[in-house]
Amino acid sequence: MSFLLVLSLLPLLTTTAALSTPFPFETIQLSPTSPQVLSFPSIQFASFFSASPPTKNEKCRAFPGTSSWPSEEDWNQFNTSLNGALLRPLPAAAACYPGPEYNSTLCSFMTSGQAGKTHFWVDNPVESLTRWPAGWGCLLRDDNATGVCERGGWPEYVVNVSSVKHVQATVNFARNKGVRLVIKNTGHDFGGRSMGAGSLSVWTHNLKSFQYIPEYTVKSGKNEYSGPAVKVAAGVETYKLFNHMAENNITVVAPGGGTVGPAGGWFSVAGHGALTSKYGLGADQVLEISLVTAGGQFITVGPNSTGSDADLWWALRGGGGSTFGIITSVMFKAHPPISTLSTSLNFGLTNLSITNNTYPFPIIIPPGTGFSSPPSTNFITSPQNFWTAVSYSYQYCNNNIIPLGGYCFSYIYPLNSSSSSFAYTVSHNIPNITSSSYRSLLLPLYTSLQSILDISIPLPEIPVNPTLYAGNGLRTASTNPSNTRYRSRLFPLQNFHNQTLYNQTFSSIRSSVEKGNLTFHGISYSPSLKIAGWPGSNSAVLPAWRETVLHGILMEVIPSGITADEGRKIDAHAQEYIERWKELTPGAGSYMNEGDPMEKNWQWEFFGSNYRRLLGIKRRIDPWGVFWARTTVGTEEWEVLDEKGFPGGQNGRLCRV
Repeated sequence: MSFLLVLSLLPLLTTTAALSTPFPFETIQLSPTSPQVLSFPSIQFASFFSASPPTKNEKCRAFPGTSSWPSEEDWNQFNTSLNGALLRPLPAAAACYPGPEYNSTLCSFMTSGQAGKTHFWVDNPVESLTRWPAGWGCLLRDDNATGVCERGGWPEYVVNVSSVKHVQATVNFARNKGVRLVIKNTGHDFGGRSMGAGSLSVWTHNLKSFQYIPEYTVKSGKNEYSGPAVKVAAGVETYKLFNHMAENNITVVAPGGGTVGPAGGWFSVAGHGALTSKYGLGADQVLEISLVTAGGQFITVGPNSTGSDADLWWALRGGGGSTFGIITSVMFKAHPPISTLSTSLNFGLTNLSITNNTYPFPIIIPPGTGFSSPPSTNFITSPQNFWTAVSYSYQYCNNNIIPLGGYCFSYIYPLNSSSSSFAYTVSHNIPNITSSSYRSLLLPLYTSLQSILDISIPLPEIPVNPTLYAGNGLRTASTNPSNTRYRSRLFPLQNFHNQTLYNQTFSSIRSSVEKGNLTFHGISYSPSLKIAGWPGSNSAVLPAWRETVLHGILMEVIPSGITADEGRKIDAHAQEYIERWKELTPGAGSYMNEGDPMEKNWQWEFFGSNYRRLLGIKRRIDPWGVFWARTTVGTEEWEVLDEKGFPGGQNGRLCRV
């Protein structure tokens, strides 16, 4: 082994004393002298005493059917070291195909939509809420499906993690055997980052531990946080976190989606939610992080970490998930109980004669857009009035609601393929406000909209008593997978303060919907550095976030079964409109979790000026490239050779560029 390689591995041998008491599952660990390691060298730790992984210099990761793929005996021994936690599940849709997995009842449960009303999809070890990156080899269809269910981009094996030991053994096995490793929690993933053909998946979904700490203090130099905190395991979903908030009468900044994992990829790439304007991003709330590194070491990092651990502490907050390690738990700030008021309005445009729509396929409205069928009222026929009203709504939110710590959650989307009908829906959410103040705030908005639209839009009934933010989550989370494709842009404040620039900005958004027949999803908030506080203000969060007042997302649903050429045609169509957004926001960026997985300039768009430092940390912490997911730090050195050539697909071998 070279001297340089020895030096690069030295930081991985250091451990950091836990800043808080580990969860019980975190105390179950693997060590270099564990019997499993001594009897099965494939799960040995990285150190200067061990040789480099045998596949370190090979062009591609090991793949089923190749000589480098672990033998059946290897997999059996690996499973033994995990005490039987190794799974080999097929995609859920296999129940609809002829073969041993066929199950007519289960197939009907999925195809009827009933599965989407339960935890079925989220609790599945391989399924993702965005399915198109896996390919079309096992489409969900009725139980008369013919042919075979092909695994495609779904993982080959899954480890059902219930301890840190499981994570360590899996990381070590993947590194030493040269197997592609992917990380999956709930599968709330829009870019195919939790799947991959021929991969070994670390499934952290069942790590559900939670702890409320009434008094938590951490100091670093002149900085200090002293107050309540919560420790959240990687598998805790948002709806569960809301329930914990209610039980403990606290507030924690959380994602908006009930199936999102707060202690995973959400905060790792910034993380936004309903309280972003009030308390900041998810990354701004973090007080400590426990994880397993690429070398297999379990460490905890925080504001007082030193050396390579200090680099990790900075990088993990905003520098990307599936990149620097596998997170097992996170300590977040907790805040006093907070109440919120929220109401919604919608109106539509119909009966147009527009023929310049260029979208290449019939429109499928993305799920979650407020309503999937036209509202029965509030429709007008004047395009000018409709778009003027929508524009006014965005300006009103920026000027009047964001400054109060609120946010606005909106959609503009086509209702049919002919571009003759559109709808706009928005909710106005404000924390710590009385009903009378809320009414006074919204009354001018509704008065102006009625004047512009020339229809009656009465102010909705406003609850006398605001709802506790924590009470919003007293529910379970359910959802159906889809083939929605996302692209996003962080629009800075200057695009709203300069009227000429704002007119151009809104015109580009209008064009995306009206001519592009795409769905626009806008979230208005302002996670400034001032709001971030400490330690959030010193992190790897994309700097463009701190100037953002509108997070704009462009969405379309990819039709199942299309060819790679058709996929590229759809991509080029949407890219035309995103490029115009970029021209109007030079130097800004995009939120990776809801960004384009095929973004060409992803290093800047997702990480900005932080990228060079992040790449240096990645190469020191993970010299083997154990952790790889599309558009994460360091991924320019590898690519997926998708079997069908589908843009963004994960149905192929991972190879060096």
